Amino acid sequence: MNYSTQEIQKRVDHYISQFKEGYFSPLALQARLTEEVGEMAREINHRYGEKPKKTSENDKALSEELGDVLFVLTCFANSLDIDLSDAFEQSMSKIETRDKDRWTKKEEADVNE
Repeated sequence: MNYSTQEIQKRVDHYISQFKEGYFSPLALQARLTEEVGEMAREINHRYGEKPKKTSENDKALSEELGDVLFVLTCFANSLDIDLSDAFEQSMSKIETRDKDRWTKKEEADVNE
C-alpha cells in the first residue's frame, strides 16, 4: 500500500489520539528516535558489517526498523505541527541547489548501458 505523507501523518495522529497521554514531549521523542535509529544501525551492522548476530538473536527485517523510525519521526512532526511534505520540499530544494555539482553525474552513455 502506498501512503502520501499527509495520509501517514493522519494515520499516526488517529492512532495517538486514542490515548490520554497523547504525543510524548519533543525531548522524549528525540530519545525514541535515537533508539530506533540505533536499532536500525544494529540491524545494518549485522547484515552488512563485521558483527554477525548471535545465534540466540532473531532476524529483524530492515524494513521493520525503517518503519519504526518513520513512525517516531511522524510523531515528532505531528507533535510540533510540522507538515512532512513541506519539510521534505524545503530540504530537497536546499539539497538540489547546494549539492547539484557536488558529485559526479552519470553521463548519458552510463545511463543507457
